Amino acid sequence: MKNTARILTVFVTIILCVACAPKKEKPKTKPPVPVKVSKALQKELPLQIKTIGTVEAISSVAIKSQVSGQIARLHFTEGSHVSKGALLVSIDPQPFQAVLHQAEAALAKDQAQEKFAREQALRYEGLLKEGIVTRDQFDLLRSNAESLAATVAADRAVIRNARIQLDYCSIRSPISGRTGSVTLQPGNLVKANDLPIVTLNQITPINVIFSLPEKRLPEIKRGMAAGKLKLLAGIPNETIAESSTINFLDNAVNAATGTIKLKAVFANTSHKLWPGQFADLLITLDTRKNAVVIPIQAVQTGQQGEFVYVVKTDNKVELRPVTSIAIGDEAMIEKGLAAGETVVIDGQLRLTPGVTVETGNKHTMEKGKK
Repeated sequence: MKNTARILTVFVTIILCVACAPKKEKPKTKPPVPVKVSKALQKELPLQIKTIGTVEAISSVAIKSQVSGQIARLHFTEGSHVSKGALLVSIDPQPFQAVLHQAEAALAKDQAQEKFAREQALRYEGLLKEGIVTRDQFDLLRSNAESLAATVAADRAVIRNARIQLDYCSIRSPISGRTGSVTLQPGNLVKANDLPIVTLNQITPINVIFSLPEKRLPEIKRGMAAGKLKLLAGIPNETIAESSTINFLDNAVNAATGTIKLKAVFANTSHKLWPGQFADLLITLDTRKNAVVIPIQAVQTGQQGEFVYVVKTDNKVELRPVTSIAIGDEAMIEKGLAAGETVVIDGQLRLTPGVTVETGNKHTMEKGKK
C-alpha cells in the first residue's frame, strides 16, 4: 500500500508540473505595410530639360566722343529705339570747322608756291640746255619745286584729318538698339574717349545664357546635329513663349561646377526679354516613343544608385535597380522596369525587400495617358 501511495504521489506531481509549464507562443506575423502605388505607363514623351538662363544683349555699345568739345545737342530720348546710322549726339563743330578752313588756306598757299616753283624749274631746264645757267642753279630750283609738292601732299593729309575730326562731331549709332540713361547732357564738355554719353543695347534679337550639367552634353550635341533641339523661354508672371535655337556651345566644361555654358538667340519680337533678366527655359531634346513612365517620387536613390520598389502579384515588394531621366513630375525609365508593373510611390521608408504591402490607395497617372 505504501508503494502504491508513493507512485500515485509521483504521478500527480508530474501531471501538476506539466500543467504548470509555460506554453510556447506561436510567432506573430507582421501586418502589411500600407503604401501608395502606381502602374508604369507606356506613352510618347518629349525629352525636356527645365533650367534658368540670364538674358543678355547681343551687342552693347558705350557711346563715347572721339573728340574733345562741348555737347551741342542730343537727337534721341532716353529709353528710345534708334536705328543703325541714326544721329545721336552733336558736338559743337565750330572749332573743328576753323581748323579745317585753316588747313584749306594753307593748302591753297602751298599749291600756289609749288606751281610757281615748278614753272621756274621748267624755265631753268631750257636755260641749262642753252648754257645760260649752271647745273647747280637748276638743281636748286627743281628740289625746291619737289619740296613744295611734298608740302602740298602733307596739307591734303591735314585737311583729310580735319574733316574726319569734324565728322566725329556728329556721333551716329553703330547698331540698332535701345538707348539707356544719358550721363552727359547738352552743354557739358567731353574729352575724347572718356566717359560714355549713353549705352546702346541690341535687344532684337537677344541672347539667353544658361548652363547644363555635363551629363546632358551628349544629348545636346546629338540634338544640335539632328536639328531637333527646340527652346522656349518665358519670364515670371508672363505667358509669353519665344522659340529659338542654340547658337553657342562652350569649348570646355567648367571643372568647378561640372556644367557647360550655352547660348540661345531669340527673335524677341515682343520685346519682353530684357537684358539682365532671368528667364525660364524649356529645352526639348527629342521625343521618345513608347517610353515607360512612372511618377518621379517612385524613384529612390541608394548607395548602388537609383531603384524602385516593385509590387509583385503576391503583394510582396522587390527592390529593382533602374536607370531614369527626370522630366518634370515624371521619370522616364530607360532600364529596369516594364510597362504595366506596379511601383510604390509613397511609404518606401518602411519597406525592405520581401515585405508584404497593402495597396488599397492606388495612384493613377491619367494625365497624359494614351
